[in-house]
Order: sequence, then structure tokens, then C-alpha cells
Amino acid sequence: MTPSSDKDLNGLDNPSFVDEDGSHCCSSSACAAWGPEEGGGTGPSGIKLGYTVIDVPPWYLCILLGIQHFLTAMGGLVAVPLILSEGLCLQHDLLTQSHLISTIFFVSGICTLLQVLFGVRLPIIQGGTFTFLAPTLAMLSLPTWKCPAWTQNATLVNASSPEFIQVWQTRMREVQGTIMVASCFQIFVGFSGLIGFLMRFIGPLTIAPTITLVALPLFESAGDMAGQHWGVAFMTIFFIVLFSQYLKNVAVPLPSYQRGKKFHFSPIYLFQIFPVLLGLSLSWLLCYALTVTSVLPAAPTAYGHQARTDTRGDVLSQAPWFRLPYPGQWGTPTVSLAGIFGILAGVISSMLESVGDYYACARLCGAPPPPKHAISRGIGVEGIGCLLAGAWGTGSGTTSYSENVGALGITKVGSRMVIIAGACAMLLSGIFGKIGAMLASIPTPVIGGMFLVMFGVITAVGISNLQYTDMNSSRNIFIFGFSVFAGLTIPNWASKNSTLLETGIIQLDQVILVLLTTGMFVGGLLGFILDNTIPGTQEERGLLAWKQSHEGGMESSQLVSKVYDLPFGIGTKYCNVSWFRYLPACPKRLSPDKRMDELKAVGQKNSVKASLERNSGIDADTRI
Repeated sequence: MTPSSDKDLNGLDNPSFVDEDGSHCCSSSACAAWGPEEGGGTGPSGIKLGYTVIDVPPWYLCILLGIQHFLTAMGGLVAVPLILSEGLCLQHDLLTQSHLISTIFFVSGICTLLQVLFGVRLPIIQGGTFTFLAPTLAMLSLPTWKCPAWTQNATLVNASSPEFIQVWQTRMREVQGTIMVASCFQIFVGFSGLIGFLMRFIGPLTIAPTITLVALPLFESAGDMAGQHWGVAFMTIFFIVLFSQYLKNVAVPLPSYQRGKKFHFSPIYLFQIFPVLLGLSLSWLLCYALTVTSVLPAAPTAYGHQARTDTRGDVLSQAPWFRLPYPGQWGTPTVSLAGIFGILAGVISSMLESVGDYYACARLCGAPPPPKHAISRGIGVEGIGCLLAGAWGTGSGTTSYSENVGALGITKVGSRMVIIAGACAMLLSGIFGKIGAMLASIPTPVIGGMFLVMFGVITAVGISNLQYTDMNSSRNIFIFGFSVFAGLTIPNWASKNSTLLETGIIQLDQVILVLLTTGMFVGGLLGFILDNTIPGTQEERGLLAWKQSHEGGMESSQLVSKVYDLPFGIGTKYCNVSWFRYLPACPKRLSPDKRMDELKAVGQKNSVKASLERNSGIDADTRI
């Protein structure tokens, strides 16, 4: 969830990839000469691009930038299973954690391919969502699913024993079934076109507390992990902040190749592209050095022992080289009513966040604003992605990754083929078991330091939605402040006084407890009710600015069709039936009369623009 900026740096269009002579590169090790014959240009938003969404860069460029997108998303992908491991009683089973990481890589690759090819058709990565974490952890904290005391003691855990496997797999199967059922709601909302109806009533004052409360309740988890060794955690934070904030405008000369120049050194803004990856790697390396020199204590009970690299090192040797994740690998999923209602709150939050990502992605990749049928299809395909994530057993659903939308603004390469290459990299990483094992062996305080930064950014992203509203209004200040504070207070009270909420009906008690202990649901619901019932103007509520930010100019239907129509001729050459146009997720065809009117309007617009340019040129000549 890294906000991107379109501002130029030192007068350059692309602050990340620049040659010595001011020409642009798009990869640290391979640069293409972007000429008119190779694609590129200016998108509808006016942003200069190396490659637009429908361009196909050279194959080596697709691979390199695809891997970069995968690395950009890696922090969020790894964080989800690591946070869930405690609720699943897996905090001392690193091998299974590595299998979960490999599974989420593999499923994210499949979901990304589905989204790019058949969904919204924009270059956007799909991965595990944080919005499902709060309701999932709330469900796993119910008395039925609380971890036995012996699973908290590393000396008593035998990861290969049938008893322990039964303990964590029953919980995982419950999470799987809940996600699969809740995903059906998202599939229905997407393919039925209901997402457009819901957006009429949901504005910034609903979304801001909802997303803010995704990360705030996780402060205890982040604090516990960082607290294993605060020195190492702050070192990780220092590196990430140093690279992402202070050194983001510092170019590093790296060898590259360009036609006409052959091999040469080009200044690359490496710290701006990989701040999290570089920060984790350096902290990990220093922990290894402190382990080898015995600076960190070897006694398991001593403070700082979890910062040693050898406490988690065995998992790398135990993990298989190749492991193919498959549906139902943890057993047949089970379902409970309590979990479904909690996950639905996460589904709604994920849908709203994804709609915003679609518009931002279109603006940065040179595409016109997505039409309704593309948005509906994108949300529906995300629902299918959540269904697949539940079937495979990732422990979470899938959503669009804002981090990668920001990366588009950095690289100025918006091609779909780059994201397809990134999805293939995810699939291969999910099959190679050693990659997941290596990431699962990161020392605990290093992960805790990363979480402090990551959750802080997610919280800020939620609050940033208030920019559309009038925050000088006491109405808006009350709604946001009360929603967030109640979203923290009510779940805390409900978790400590669950007996007072008992009705005598076990199923109803579980539903009430899960909903009231999910801060995201409580805060989002209060924000929704108050924003739609307390009198306020459209401008005051931020709905006007919200809609304007999601609207574009009048684009040619041919360009919209080229970007957002289904691939492989589906709906045009093949399966071209008349009733397709009545489906909300299918493209709408203009009648010949409307098409002619549009062409005339575009022609008039171009003639006016040319006339203005001529007049400005004449005025300039007169002045001279």
C-alpha cells in the first residue's frame, strides 16, 4: 500500500531509470531504446510512459520488470501467513509456515493471471489480503479454536506427530471453508453489477475507518515480534526508512546494456524500488554475523535468542526442492456461520479498496478509466481468486496490491505482459519449496521491524481517504473519530467479556463474538451508518471529490474496447451472441449511430486542439 507520486524529479519523466545523457532506461540490467516503433507514448492521463497497457516490451524486459513486481509484493505475501501462524498454532512449525508461503505465492500467480487476462485486464498484481486477517484471527480466538497450551511450548511440539497435525489442520480447514463461502458473495456482487449500486452509499468516511482498523489492531502482534530483540527490530526499521525516505532520490550506477551503447553504467534509483527487500536482507545479514560471532545469546530462554539465524535454520534443509501445492492439501474444508459473517466485512473492504486501485492503475498505465463492465468483471474475478485461495488453503483471500500500482508510477512501464511475467515468477517460486523455506527462516525481530513499518503505512493509507472530505466540518471529525475509537474499544471489551454476550444459542453467540471482536467491521459499520444518516452535503461528505477522482474524460470507445474487452476474441469473434450485452460483466457494443456521433465528437475535439495550437504558434511568431 505504498502511495505513488507522479511528480518529476530533476525535470525527468522517470525518476527511477535514467542514463547519463538523460535518456530513459526501464531496467537495472537491460534497457530498451524506447522509440515510436517499439511502443510507448502518453496515456489519457497525460503521463509519459515507456510502454502503455497494450504494448508488448522485449521479452527480457518483461522478465526483469515482472520479477521486480514480484519482489515488490513479496513483503505483503510473506506477512500474511506469518501473522496467521500464531492463530493456527504454527508458531513453532517453520516447515509448515514455509509451505503456506509457497502456497500463497502459487495461488497469487494464478489469480494474477486470471485478473490480467479475464478480469479488469489492467496490469495489477493479486495477493493475500490484510482485510481478512482481523476476522480470521477473531474466529480463531473463539474458545473452540484456541490453541492448546502445549502448542505454545517449542520443546513439547513435534511437528510430524499426528496429534499436532490434527490441531493445526482442523483450524486451517475451518478458515478455508469460511473464505470459500464468503467469496461467493464477492463473485455475486461482481458479476451481477451490484458493486456500482454499493458505491453510491459508501464514501471516504466509511472506507477511512475500515482500512485504518485493518492494521491498528495488529499492534500487539508486531510489538511481540519486534520485542524479541528491539535492537535488531529498530535496525530493520532504520534501513527501510533510510532507503525508502532518505535515499530514494540517490541513484546507484549499475551495469546495463542498450543498443548503440553496448555495456555501460547507468544511474538506477535502486533504494526507491527495493527498500523493504534491501532492509530485510541487510538486517538478516547482520543477524547472521552476530550469530557467528556469538554476540547473540545461544540459550533459548535468554533475551535476544530469537534474533539468531540458526534458530530457524533447520527449515531450509528440511524443505523439499520441489513441492506442487494443490486444492484440499490440508483436508476437506469445513464451515461455521460465525466465521462467514466476519469474513464478509473483510470482503466488502477488499472490494472497495480494489475499485480505487483499478482507477489508480488505469491512470498510471496509460489506459482510459475502467468502464462499469470491467470493474464488475474485476471484482468477480477477485471473488474467484478468493475461492481458489480458500480451496488451496493460503489462510487468506486475494486482493489487488496497491504497492504494485505505485511501482507502475516509478517504472513508467504499464504493459500487461510485464505483470503476466511477474505472475509466472510467483508460480515458479511457489513450486520451488526452498524459496518459501528461506523466507520462513527470517529472524523474528527482523519480521517485527518490517511489520511496524508496513502496518503504519496501511494505517496512513486508510486515513489518507479523508483528503476528499471537508475535515473542517465537525460532522466529519465526529464520524471518523468515533468510528475509529469505537472500533478499538468495543472489540477489546467484547474479547474480555464474552460471557456477557451469550444468548444460549451457540451459533448465534459465535457470530456476535466474531463481529464485535473485529474492529474493522465495527468501525466500518458505524462510519457507514453515521455518514448516511447525519445530514451533510455531497461536497462536505467528500462524495463529489471522490467521484471526480474516479472519472475520466471522454475516451474513444475503440480505445476502451482495445484495453478492456475480453481476450482471444471472446464476445467478438467467438461466443458472439446477442444476449451477451445484457450481462453486467460483458462489454457493451455501441450502435452504428452512436459510434458515428462519437467519431464526430473526437474529430471536433482534435480540430479545436489543433486550432489552439496554431493560434498559440501565430501569437508566438508575432511576439518574436
